[in-house]
Amino acid sequence: MKLSPLPLPILQAISRRSILTAAAGVLAAGASIPPALAQTVLGAGKTPPHLRFLQPDGSSKQTGYSHVVEATVPGRIVYVAGQMGLDSNGNLVGAPGDFKAQATQAWENVRGALAAAGGGLEHIVKITQFLVHLRAHQALLREVRAKFANPDLPPPASTMVQIGALTREGALYEVEAVAVLPPR
Repeated sequence: MKLSPLPLPILQAISRRSILTAAAGVLAAGASIPPALAQTVLGAGKTPPHLRFLQPDGSSKQTGYSHVVEATVPGRIVYVAGQMGLDSNGNLVGAPGDFKAQATQAWENVRGALAAAGGGLEHIVKITQFLVHLRAHQALLREVRAKFANPDLPPPASTMVQIGALTREGALYEVEAVAVLPPR
């Protein structure tokens, strides 16, 4: 049995928007979606409404990062390329080997990049941090990050790795970020 395609006027009338509108109507009419199982929602009522920071009950309890961040879109995803401790002229800040100065500048650069897109540090959902000397600088990095983190908000998902070298001679730290901003 061969199915005939829908007539052209009907196909033209169907759009993603009409499908989503219909789905929203079904949900509003009483359909329910089961809540996610085995998790703790962090920062409930304090975080941007399009973001949920989750700690699954079976995961280890760590400070400084969230295990899962859910972004409900529509929204704007902003990817911030790796930021090092470079000033606006492209020079490493601080004295040679000054990890704290480099990390502080890198985070200032992330803040500036997000501001250029209309966002802020509160919109970050994932960071990846690269350190040349992880054990030597991890405590200093936590100190620097604390200056940029809002203690009332849950931290983003985070990965920290030690690497052999960065692209800039003398650079000790680099951070990249992913943020989800509300729609314009």
